[in-house]
Amino acid sequence: GPQFPFTEAISLSVDCESQAEVDELWAKLTDGGEESQCGWLKDKYGLSWQIVPRGLSEALSDPDPAKADRAMKAMLGMKKLDIEALLNA
Repeated sequence: GPQFPFTEAISLSVDCESQAEVDELWAKLTDGGEESQCGWLKDKYGLSWQIVPRGLSEALSDPDPAKADRAMKAMLGMKKLDIEALLNA
């Protein structure tokens, strides 16, 4: 209830198999909620979620440090994560 609102101290993370799953969850959870950066959002109840596409960790830990850095910079500029854009960075 209103006496005990959600804070960022509690959040949920969802690992998605595809960009389509990311898109679907993002649309449903932001309906009445709000978008944030790097795949984070708050639903209409104020609960924080991170919607994580498959391949994110691979893009961020690429053996080529320059490529991993480009992926990180691309992610920092996103709200909903776009795995194709991250892998192409």
